[in-house]
Amino acid sequence: MRVFQGEAAGKKPGNVVGDVRGERLGGLRQGRAVTRGGLGELACLPHSHISEMERGVMLPNLVTILRLAAALPCKVSELTSVFDGADVASLLQR
Repeated sequence: MRVFQGEAAGKKPGNVVGDVRGERLGGLRQGRAVTRGGLGELACLPHSHISEMERGVMLPNLVTILRLAAALPCKVSELTSVFDGADVASLLQR
């Protein structure tokens, strides 16, 4: 698995990175009372991409993370801090 690839690769068992990131994105979006379609419009992304990221099927690249942070609005670290303190190497499949 490549971390932060921008294309949908299909959900694979054990995709911990996608699951954790998706939960964080969904939580931030819902906490701001924004729909997937609304976030997609604000971030200039198809709403299907928002759904795929929240389900852990698609991992966002850096530009997408920046767009999401600007659209929510939040700091980039709010989208990525979920991995702070984690053993990142153990999250990556080789």
